[in-house]
Amino acid sequence: MLPAGPLGDADHRADRLPTPWCILRIVVPTPFSTLLYRYFFYGWLFRDADTGTELERALALRHNRRQSVWLPTYLRRWLVVGAMFLGLTAWSERTLGNAALSAGLAVAFVLVVVFLVVTLLCWALLRTGRDAR
Repeated sequence: MLPAGPLGDADHRADRLPTPWCILRIVVPTPFSTLLYRYFFYGWLFRDADTGTELERALALRHNRRQSVWLPTYLRRWLVVGAMFLGLTAWSERTLGNAALSAGLAVAFVLVVVFLVVTLLCWALLRTGRDAR
């Protein structure tokens, strides 16, 4: 037997009432490509602090400084990717003897190092509170 609702019988239970459309929350799953992009690239976390009024720029900079706590996480992820590229470069040169593959992996490693340096610089500037100008 169902428990009695606010009016005394089971037919008037609160969970049987229709939910208004404004309370419904539709959850759309995020595509895997977007999740993968957000896992490796942090640009979606930050706002443009060069456009808008002075107040909007100050708010964007404050937002960016708060979001900079996530940059060490991205640094660790890219350090792992860089280590993998470096290991694959050495492996392809020694085991496979393929110079072209090794050179391509070395270029990818250098690009990861550049990305790490830029990320570290951005993190340091945002954490110290100094403007880059």
